[in-house]
Amino acid sequence: MSVQNAIKTQDAKSKTATLSIDGQALDLPVRTGTCGPDVIDVARLYRDSGRFTYDPGFTSTANCVSKITYIDGDNGILLYRGYPIDQLAERSSFIETCYLLLHGELPTAEQFAVFQRTIRNHTMLHEQMTRFYTGFRRDAHPMAVMVGVVGALSAFYHDSTDINDDQQRLIAVHRLIAKMPTIAAMAYKYSLGQPIIYPRNDLDYCANFLQMCFAIPCEPYEPNPVLARALDRIFILHADHEQNASTSTVRLAGSSGANPFACIAAGVACLWGPAHGGANEAALNMLHEIGTVDRIPEYIAKAKDKNSGFRLMGFGHRVYKNYDPRAKVMQKTCHEVLDALGMRDDPLLKVAMELERIALEDDYFVNKKLYPNIDFYSGITLRAMGFPVSMFTALFAVARTIGWIGQWKEMIEDPEQRIGRPRQLYAGPAERDFVPLEDRN
Repeated sequence: MSVQNAIKTQDAKSKTATLSIDGQALDLPVRTGTCGPDVIDVARLYRDSGRFTYDPGFTSTANCVSKITYIDGDNGILLYRGYPIDQLAERSSFIETCYLLLHGELPTAEQFAVFQRTIRNHTMLHEQMTRFYTGFRRDAHPMAVMVGVVGALSAFYHDSTDINDDQQRLIAVHRLIAKMPTIAAMAYKYSLGQPIIYPRNDLDYCANFLQMCFAIPCEPYEPNPVLARALDRIFILHADHEQNASTSTVRLAGSSGANPFACIAAGVACLWGPAHGGANEAALNMLHEIGTVDRIPEYIAKAKDKNSGFRLMGFGHRVYKNYDPRAKVMQKTCHEVLDALGMRDDPLLKVAMELERIALEDDYFVNKKLYPNIDFYSGITLRAMGFPVSMFTALFAVARTIGWIGQWKEMIEDPEQRIGRPRQLYAGPAERDFVPLEDRN
């Protein structure tokens, strides 16, 4: 078997790649997107050759056509619908970014007002759902609670589970964006043994979330505007990230025709994995392990020693081979929060700031492009804001809901959509006859 990787241009719009298998030449279509590398369409490869492709982790496979998010990891670029992430984080808001990801364009003033009002009017949960929380152990992880409660939404909102109805799909989208902060905040309050705080429609999205998490009934609470704006940026930066593990999970679940609430619950479950949504938690745990500034040289030496088994969490990124574009915004936001709260003298944060300085100046880290990533800064920021480590991934889920639901909506409306069915390279026993128990040695 041989593969000819030369791509032949047949005309101005059509290109093919030729695959040679045992003397048989197969012309495979080459598809071109707006940005990024071309893709070789192997959809008919099995039909024409009787062979599959093998790509563990699907790292070289495009499983869909999407118009939502574009990443250029080599050059540190992240675009939402064509807009650079830093511009959106600095000049937009999370709710406006939600509209952009859903509809493809930034809203007019009138469209934004209607959308924002719609989201605010959907923040309440069905009152019977509050009883769900008392069914969990008090020490249940917030993500465990969220997986259950989000999945249960489909048992209470039957009028938005028909995926073939345009209006029901839109209602489900609005409900998920609006209710996810309420679900997460209620999980947090339950873990503390404090009364649930209901949403306030006079507050914006992030200020409302902060008051649901940190207010108590016995005294007034006014969200700190610096913290609300910081959380808004964090949510924008985490809103979508192309076909990552949890997004692909949502798409795969949705391809079967499952209702949107079930699909998003699947996304929450996938995000819970420490290799995905738990990265900022891992970074903060590492800072706890280091403990004090004087121990940093010891851990820097370990990080440089390939045989130590230790790696600095929150540095470098699998996708971004250059600087993570989200980290630049997150770095600025982190310092704004620390200044506003007067937390520059916090011992753990001193460790983080010294690690940041070394990583940006040490030739070893600079040459290997092991810059602090978004997880490094977001963990520090969320801790400073008062969130426990157990809530970090839950906050990620709140932000990523818009990406999940936007990708789900795009998939449902794609005429090429088919149920997901990955294949395998089977390496188990070939066919063999059953041997009765008494005849087995």
